[in-house]
Amino acid sequence: MKKMILLIFALSAASFIFLFSAHSQEDMQFVSNDAFVKPRRPPAVFRHDEHNALAEIEACYDCHHVYDENGKLVEDESSEDQQCSGCHELERSGKKPALMKAFHANCKGCHKENKNGPVICGQCHVRGLVVEE
Repeated sequence: MKKMILLIFALSAASFIFLFSAHSQEDMQFVSNDAFVKPRRPPAVFRHDEHNALAEIEACYDCHHVYDENGKLVEDESSEDQQCSGCHELERSGKKPALMKAFHANCKGCHKENKNGPVICGQCHVRGLVVEE
C-alpha cells in the first residue's frame, strides 16, 4: 500500500513539473522580427505581462505610442492593435526612425532612463532559444 501511495505521489509530482514547465514555455513571447529579411540576431525575448507587472506599466500607450501628422505624441492613445512595422519601415522615412532604431529607442531607451532592464544585445536577443509560433 505504501508503495502504491508513493508511486501515485511520484507520478503526480512528475505531472505537475511537466505541466508547469510546458506552461512556462507557452508564456515565453518574442518580439516579432518578421519584417526583417535577414535578421542578424534572434528575436528579442519579451514576456509582455510579466514585463509590465515588474515595470509597473499600466497604460498601453506608454510603449504603444501614437504620433499625429505633426510628429507630436498623442496622449492616452495607443497603437497596441498594430505591429511596429505598420508605421516604421526598415529604412528611415521622413521623421520616423527606421524599425530597428524605433525598437531600440523605445525599449532600450526606457531601460536606460529607468536604470533598469537589459541594454546589451545578447540580454534581449538570446541565441539558441527556439522560437515557436
